[in-house]
Amino acid sequence: MSEQQYLLEMMDIEKQFPGVKALDHAKLQLRPGTVHALMGENGAGKSTLMKCLFGIYTRDGGTITMDGKPVTFTSPRDALDNGVAMVHQELNQVLRRSVMENMYLGRFPTTKLGMVDSRKMFNETKAIFTALEIDVDPRAIIGTLSVSKRQMVEIAKAVSYNARILVLDEPTSSLTEDEVEHLFRIMNRLTADGVGIIYISHKMDEILRISDDVTIMRDGQWVATRPAKELTTDEIIRLMVNREMTNRFPPKNNKPGNVLMDVKGVTGMYEPTCHDVTFQLHEGEVLGVAGLVGSRRTELLNTLFGYFTKGGGEVTVRGKKIDNATTDEARNNGFALITEERRATGIFGEGSITFNSIISNVNAYGKPLLNGRKMDKDTQWVIDSMRVKTPSKRTHIKSLSGGNQQKVIIGRWLLTNPDVLLLDEPTRGIDVGSKYEIYELILNLAEQGKGVMMVSSEMPELLGICDRILVMSNGQLAGIVERGKDFGGIPGEQETIMALAAKYV
Repeated sequence: MSEQQYLLEMMDIEKQFPGVKALDHAKLQLRPGTVHALMGENGAGKSTLMKCLFGIYTRDGGTITMDGKPVTFTSPRDALDNGVAMVHQELNQVLRRSVMENMYLGRFPTTKLGMVDSRKMFNETKAIFTALEIDVDPRAIIGTLSVSKRQMVEIAKAVSYNARILVLDEPTSSLTEDEVEHLFRIMNRLTADGVGIIYISHKMDEILRISDDVTIMRDGQWVATRPAKELTTDEIIRLMVNREMTNRFPPKNNKPGNVLMDVKGVTGMYEPTCHDVTFQLHEGEVLGVAGLVGSRRTELLNTLFGYFTKGGGEVTVRGKKIDNATTDEARNNGFALITEERRATGIFGEGSITFNSIISNVNAYGKPLLNGRKMDKDTQWVIDSMRVKTPSKRTHIKSLSGGNQQKVIIGRWLLTNPDVLLLDEPTRGIDVGSKYEIYELILNLAEQGKGVMMVSSEMPELLGICDRILVMSNGQLAGIVERGKDFGGIPGEQETIMALAAKYV
């Protein structure tokens, strides 16, 4: 293909951070009117490459051309003004402002008197949402929306710039199946108009279904670019990790034992919340939590952890009644919570790996002076045991890949030696290799007698590592499906779980 036929070419791109070479002669060539998937393990350099395109990072070497003309964007605004839009994996929104204000941040329409033209902003936002079939009130406070609706707003915002190149970084990680189909319809419409889409995802079925071309990166380098129709899931994994991956899930050797936590009639105090939920969690058990978006899975975990106020019901751990009125009390009672939104509620982005590793267990390092040697030792334990890829303990966690950030968060909570681990979408936005490592970690914890509750929107994941699956529907417990009796990766059992998930909708 000649140079003139490419909408975008990124050639020999280099980017160096202190102690690590993030990009090493990486490249990507995008044809107009196509979906080009960009794949690789966490830390492979996918997001870094796109940030070099979008003006967030300044590249150290290489060239970028659009329509054969060299370009260098000095800021995201510069990129947007020149027809490049990007939807980031971690949502970056002003949660206390309205949807329409978030749509027009940095470009508010004004009246002749120089005042913000709220009517025009509302009408234009409404028109975009209508065209894209997005059912969201432009005047709603964006922080009150579900993560999936906020994701669709961000996609609509990118489309509103009439960009010729659209970068989507893990756009379906928080979407329901219907919303994913909705997104694909939007993408089809855009490519039909000649827009080139760069699509970053770890979901193999999506990649093979919607992509025209696939570029695979490893360790900051370009590995291969192939037509999607010539690739299989096994071939993509082999190129990504440079090894065969015969099993998607580790062997299960955990043996659920005595009742660890007994939950009876738990109800949150404030709507929207969970209602009259009763179940038991056993020592050494991985208990999955399934349900549609809006089923209140996250609310259940947050109520158990004391982040949301409990309005009724009783929780006992090893026969002892506990209240968990606050998160501090929950931590002292042996609970740990890995939240769904890593960037918003999981990491301290400007903090070092050390800070993020020890913050939940800070009282263990002495008062009033902290024991630096012990903090260093525990941080090194997190890095080694979680297999975190980082230049040093002092590196800001925000500079790590999503998967490595997640490993630090899990390691942080393990330093508190919890009995009950509440995991909310623990593998969201994480590559297949890192997922396997996290599955191993979860099952190892269960083998040690810990009780694990895991919310996941990925059915194969729940069927692959859980002993039972608790199914939530509209805040209520719709049923519990048991391994051995009810499932083992059989497609028909997925239908059973989905039927339970819709029980009270």
